[in-house]
Amino acid sequence: MNLSEKALEVSRVFDLLSEDTSKFAAKSGLSCVIGCGKCCMNPKVSASVLEFLPLAFDLYRTGKADEAMGKLETMGEGDFCLLFNQTNFATNSGSCSDYKHRGMICRLFGSSVRRDKHGKKEMITCKVIKEGQPTQFEALSKAINVDLPAPSASTYYSLLADLDDRLSEHFSINTAIRKALEHVMMYSYYLENQEA
Repeated sequence: MNLSEKALEVSRVFDLLSEDTSKFAAKSGLSCVIGCGKCCMNPKVSASVLEFLPLAFDLYRTGKADEAMGKLETMGEGDFCLLFNQTNFATNSGSCSDYKHRGMICRLFGSSVRRDKHGKKEMITCKVIKEGQPTQFEALSKAINVDLPAPSASTYYSLLADLDDRLSEHFSINTAIRKALEHVMMYSYYLENQEA
């Protein structure tokens, strides 16, 4: 499977996840605060190169790859995600500038579960949601362990790892985006020169 095919497969996994999280969101009654962006402002968020291949191909196809690479090369480990558009500095709020091509954790956060050390399902969510919607959060925490099916983060990460274990290694989010862009730019360069 070449890099372009892998990107298409990642998009298919994201489509499956979107269906799963949409169904779950409709039943859960829990949602992110619109315009919050706090999770995007955590420089410790990690991601894989693989999950950003669709973004990298889109940046290359739209002629924005060099600009994005320039920004990424000046960013340090403490910087927020390249895609985060901070709209209000006083309240530290904002949104994703390319929601369609966001990473896996962005898709899972607030809409999926993981298992704790005792095997009990727990929501992957934040303090803002837990404290802002305590009744819904408490009810949901019980329901996911009784009868409410919920998307499992490990299932979707496994689907990605099955596509390419090497590209599934996790880095800081901006490093993952930069490495995805490097792979796509090199792949495209060689592809274009073979056709010449």
